[in-house]
This record gives sequence, structure tokens and C-alpha cells, in this order.
Amino acid sequence: MLEKRIPEWLRHSPTPGIRGFAVLAAAESVARGILVSVFPIAMYNALGDAETVSKIYFYIGVLSLVVSLFTPWMARFIPRRTLFTIATVCLGGGACLSGVGGYWLLPAGLALMTVSTVVVTICFNAYVMDFIERNSLGACETMRLFYSGAAWAFGPVAGVWLMELWRPGPFVISAVASLGLLAVFWYLRLGNGKNVAKARAPTPNPLAFLSRFLAQPRLVAGWIYAVVRSCGWWVYVVYLPIYAVENGYSDQIGGITLSITNGFLFTVPLMLRWMNGRVRLAVRIGFACSGLAFFLAAVVYTSPGLAILLLMTGSFFLILLDMCAGLPFLMAVRPSERTEMSAVYSTYRDVSGVVTPGVAWMVLMLAPLYAVFAATGASLGATALLARNLHPRLGLKRLTVPHS
Repeated sequence: MLEKRIPEWLRHSPTPGIRGFAVLAAAESVARGILVSVFPIAMYNALGDAETVSKIYFYIGVLSLVVSLFTPWMARFIPRRTLFTIATVCLGGGACLSGVGGYWLLPAGLALMTVSTVVVTICFNAYVMDFIERNSLGACETMRLFYSGAAWAFGPVAGVWLMELWRPGPFVISAVASLGLLAVFWYLRLGNGKNVAKARAPTPNPLAFLSRFLAQPRLVAGWIYAVVRSCGWWVYVVYLPIYAVENGYSDQIGGITLSITNGFLFTVPLMLRWMNGRVRLAVRIGFACSGLAFFLAAVVYTSPGLAILLLMTGSFFLILLDMCAGLPFLMAVRPSERTEMSAVYSTYRDVSGVVTPGVAWMVLMLAPLYAVFAATGASLGATALLARNLHPRLGLKRLTVPHS
């Protein structure tokens, strides 16, 4: 009798679907998107020196890279559900710490939020690979971007505007969004993921899975696609505003262009419809066209307005890459290595965050700022050539041969 009184949704955990993961990603995007344009300004005001700000970002990047590599090791002792919960709580705690402000509290809050984001991303990717079929990964990624579009389109502008009205405002919203993320996670009842049989011998040390990653060329190539794509975004977000200001444009132009670009996220359903069955072609077009746009922006550097329009055009194809460039990696991961390889994949953000300013610094020692756009275009174009090695049937359903 007691079993009959218990609702079905309590007795049997529903299988999470694409929409559930999209809502989960949207909550996480609100927590981060509202602060994406706030932290650089707040850090500069608190520390008072651009060089000190750069050092803080560099150290935080190194820390997040280390944490991403050691997360699979932590997952062996801490259940994934608990790990995700702790990271989400720390995400909100970092926002609260940053909202208090101060010379040390603000960098500490940024570090806590960055590290928490790394852990949340690793767990999220592992859950996606557990519950979403291979042939539905493209649709899942597209809906994730579509649901997150509003946060990334309006968050950067809204965060700066709100900070001018009430400094803790955007940090409070980020903390509340983190609580929402935690609530959605527990509502979906993802647990610790699916039980997948792993090798009997435990991994001897936290970095041992790197050798397995390097031994699989498809995973290495998929990781390179993610790194180069992220470098393109770095250049667009950081160096386009500097270029605009140097050429007499308002210092608000960076936020405006970023909001317009993020508005392209609402076109992802149309992109998905075109991309269906054309994943390999979409990856190649995304890298080739974005690379061409960035390179042409350097060619027409004497016409800054045209150069900015070309960079915005390139960002449209970067959004296409956000949808499809991660699929070669996700579709090549072995089920028994989901958590480990998800950790490797998530390092692309930290690596690009070190590579991009490093390469730009070397370029600027020899050439003006527009040369950074040329170098970025060349890198994107070279990756388009690498994408020629993608399997022709990437993203297509496997053919089943009936038994005779």
C-alpha cells in the first residue's frame, strides 16, 4: 500500500533529457555571464594596476589548469554528485566573496569561482556523455547554447550597468543563479552518472590518463579544435575593444559588439537544422570562414569600422564552432574514460587563456595590434586544414547490418 502512495517520479528517477541539461547550462551561464564584464573592471579598481591584474589572472589560470587535471583523481574519492554540489556551492560562495570586494577578497573570489567552474564543467560533460546518446550530442549542444543565449547576450552589459547602480548587485545575482543551478541539479536527480565498467587496475597516479589521451590521435585533434576556437574568442573579447579604442571608438564598443555577437546564439536552431548530417563540413567551414574574417580584418586595418565588422562576422562562425567543434572529441571518448577525458577536454579554456596572451605579447613586440588578428586568422585557417582528417561520417547514425 505504501508503494502505491509514493508518486512515480519519487520511486523512479526520470531519465534526464536534452532539455534538462539545457536548463542546467542556462543557470550556470547566468551565474558566470553576469560577471564576465564586471570582473576586469572590479579587479582594476581594487588592485589599481593593470600589470598586477594580469599576474592575478595568470596565477588563477595555472591554478584552474592544475585543478582540472586533478579532478578525476578527486572523483575517485568523492562521488560525482557530491563533487558537483560542492563546486556549485563554492561558485556561489566565490560570488559572495567577490561582492564584499577588497584588495584580497576580490581575487580570492575570482579564483574560487574559476576553480568551481572547472569542476562543474567536467562533471557536466561527464553527465552529458552518460545520459545523452552519441547521435543526440549535436542537438544537446545546440539547445544548451540556445538556452544560454540570453545570459551571454544581456549578462555582460547588465552586469556593468548594475554595478554602477549598486556594486554588489551583479555578484548577488550570480550567487542566486548558483543556488538555482544547484536546485536544478538535484531536481534532475542525476546521481553519480551511469555505472560503467572500468579497468580492474586503478590508475596509478592522477596524471596517468594523459598518456591514454596522447595515444588517441582523434582525441588530441578534438582538443586542438577546442583550444584554437577558444583562442579566437579570447582575441575577439580582449583585443577587439583595445583596437577600437586605439582607433578613436568609444570604450563601450567592446561590450556592444559582444552583446550583438552573443545574440547570434538565438540562431542556433537554424544552424542545427543545416548542420544535421554535415558535422564534418560545419567544422571545416567554421574554422575556414572565421580564420578568413580575422585575417581580412588585419588586411583592412586602416578602416577600423570595416575591420570590426569583419571580426564580428568571424565571431558568427566561432558560434558555429561552439556547436560542432567539440563533437569530434565527445564522440571519440571511450565510455570507461568519460570522467578522465572530460577533465582533459576542459583544459582547453585554461590552455587558451595562457597561449593567447603569450602569443599576442610576442606578436606585439614586433608588430602593431592588428597583427594579432592576422596570427589568429592563420591559426584558425591551419585548424581548418587539420579538420580535413575528420571522418566523413562524423555525427551520422551508424548503419546497422541485420543478422542473417
